[in-house]
This record gives sequence, structure tokens and C-alpha cells, in this order.
Amino acid sequence: MRRAPGKATEAILQYGPLRLRAAIGRSGVTSRKREGDGATPRATMRLISAYRRGDRMGALSTGLPMQRIRNDMLWCDAPGHPSYNRPVCAPFVASHETLMRKDRLYDICIVMDWNVTERRRGCGSAIFFHIARDGYAPTEGCVALSPADMRRLLPYLTARTTLTVH
Repeated sequence: MRRAPGKATEAILQYGPLRLRAAIGRSGVTSRKREGDGATPRATMRLISAYRRGDRMGALSTGLPMQRIRNDMLWCDAPGHPSYNRPVCAPFVASHETLMRKDRLYDICIVMDWNVTERRRGCGSAIFFHIARDGYAPTEGCVALSPADMRRLLPYLTARTTLTVH
């Protein structure tokens, strides 16, 4: 994946012959990712697993381990908490992302291995590959595709797939 020409918060994701428009972080791309900076990390990240909104998304074909999102599913983004950059369950008092969002961003949400298997406090959490906002508005550091492009790409993704951000 590389930044789109002249657009700091959009990218072109290439998979084989496919070239797909993507949204990236509001602060562009960085090699020094920090919690809350709004940047997408410049890195090669393995796709670990995925979540889906079962009430909005039917069966999806993918080689990724995928689970249906429940109302109590959260993701800890509090650097000082022992569960930093890990899934947690409600009720949870530390800072977190709600996976069962009212908007459609996490209707399909893929966990990328940014600061997950080798975790460093404050170096960024909840870096997901998810559904883009209308008009490809910037993300908080994630990579986002249109729903149609995500469905198109999902069958090719496995736990061995990596996404490289240049």
C-alpha cells in the first residue's frame, strides 16, 4: 500500500492486479507511531484475525479467523493498563474502543499486528483494517476500504497475509 498522489490521508492498496482506494490516518503515515497521533504506521503488518457485525453482515468468505461482534466486546487503548492493545469485555473502565459501533466502520474489522504480538506501551493501539467512512475521510491511524472492496478482498486474506504500508 502506498499513499495516493497528492493526498496525505488516502492510499492505493494493491493486491495482485487489484488496486483499491483506501483511507489512512488523519496525520498520514509515520515510522514513529505513538498512541493518539492519528497516523498510520509505516510497517509490514500480519493480519491476525477479524470481527464482523453479524446483524449487518451475512456470511463472509475469508481464510482469516473471524468472530461475530457482541455488545460487550471492546478493545483497550489505555497505555497504562495491563490489557493495553488487547480485546476486553464490558464493563471496562479504562479507555477503550467499542467494537459494536453505531456507524458501519467495524462491520468488518481486521486486527493487524501492530503492537500486538510485541507490545510497547504508548506505541499505538487498535490499528485495524476496516470499512471506510463516506468520501474516504481520514481514520485515526487505521486502513479503511469501501464495503464492496473489503468484500472483494476478504476471500484472499489469511492469517499469513501481510499488509505493507510504505
